[in-house]
Amino acid sequence: MENTISPGPRYNRVAIGLHWIIAAMIVTNFVLVWTAEEVSEDLEHYLVGLHAAIGILVLIFSVARIIWRVTHPAPPYAPSLKSWEVALARVTHGLFYFLIIGIPFTGWAMVSIYSGGGSVDMFGLFDFPKIPFTKNEPAAGDLHEVHELLGTLMLGLLALHVVAALKHQFIDKDETLSRMIPWLRR
Repeated sequence: MENTISPGPRYNRVAIGLHWIIAAMIVTNFVLVWTAEEVSEDLEHYLVGLHAAIGILVLIFSVARIIWRVTHPAPPYAPSLKSWEVALARVTHGLFYFLIIGIPFTGWAMVSIYSGGGSVDMFGLFDFPKIPFTKNEPAAGDLHEVHELLGTLMLGLLALHVVAALKHQFIDKDETLSRMIPWLRR
């Protein structure tokens, strides 16, 4: 049985690309940090360095995404969505924007305060400057706690986002998911 509910227009290619690039980097960073907890100290240092470099990229791509979003409005929600679904989607998207800036920024600030203002090695290609803070290990520890708390919030939000997308695709069959997945048939 074919569904006749129109999902509305898709996001444009830049928005879709930024969404998936940022999502892939965030997932990679979770895997890196979880793996770093289980390995030797030398390997842990290397993995945390990759985590920091990817975090800087998340911050840069997220700023680009927000600029793109402000200058290129999102397509309207499908008319089939209930008002509570639209409200929840807006809150979830707002929280995602906050987290994709807040998590990498707190990580960058934490590393900067811990080191006293060194730089982040960007995959051996160049150094990204740290924020010029005075070394303060207790403050760095506090920022680490905030960074982890925001990361935990991100995991919960990601779970909600994926469950909602799957609900729309397989239960509601309203094709909302096809707005952000370019190869998904509408």
